[in-house]
Amino acid sequence: MVKVIMHGCNGKMGQTISSLIAADEEIEIVAGVDAKDEGKNSYPVFSSIQECTAVADAVIDFSVAAAVDALLDYCVEKKVPCVLCTTGLSEAQLEKVKEASKQVAVLKSANMSLGINMLLKLLKEAAKTLAPAGFDIEIVEKHHNQKLDAPSGTALALADSINEEMEQAYAYVYDRSQVRQKRDAKEIGISAVRGGTIVGDHDVIFAGADEVVTFSHRAYSKAVFGKGAIQAAKFLKGKPAGMYDMADVIG
Repeated sequence: MVKVIMHGCNGKMGQTISSLIAADEEIEIVAGVDAKDEGKNSYPVFSSIQECTAVADAVIDFSVAAAVDALLDYCVEKKVPCVLCTTGLSEAQLEKVKEASKQVAVLKSANMSLGINMLLKLLKEAAKTLAPAGFDIEIVEKHHNQKLDAPSGTALALADSINEEMEQAYAYVYDRSQVRQKRDAKEIGISAVRGGTIVGDHDVIFAGADEVVTFSHRAYSKAVFGKGAIQAAKFLKGKPAGMYDMADVIG
């Protein structure tokens, strides 16, 4: 049995994961962490990670960027592996994640779904063929109106996956409204749309002369991310210090 702490337990993803784990005989939540609690969970809830006294095999984090520093400190101190799913981290926080991974296992992924992680692999193959042939690359991501960060961490991960195959790194362009000039061939445009209850849509467009190739992923439920996070927590139990990602889980 894998015992986990749900960091951000009363958020939408926290509640989704709680429901999924309740139906899984291989894993259980021994404690939750959230600034607000209405007593609706079957496990004890602490207002901060520093107050948590539960013993666990891993932490699943779906919280906010402001809470990540304290979480990393806790995981390093207690030597508890962490599935880090919160996006919108600063450069300083990303550096802290790297430092923490030297002392404890950390699995960081901008998107936990199997489909997205397969798409990351496919884009590498597409980029190797289409980019040298002069195809322009654009990414359009759509999310619900409550999402705080833009562009999404997944969109950036998709762009990074493509860029890894470039002989010379392409620049990321997020807003063309302030510059009246033609697009540069060596750039990846990333556009963010926010509205309604869109769970997560990502389109990667390779636009060439007289033809367009589009890779698309649609998430219709947050459960796809929750299932991936649960598998990641099972994977991390007992793992040595280091940085892991969903490719390790899938592999």
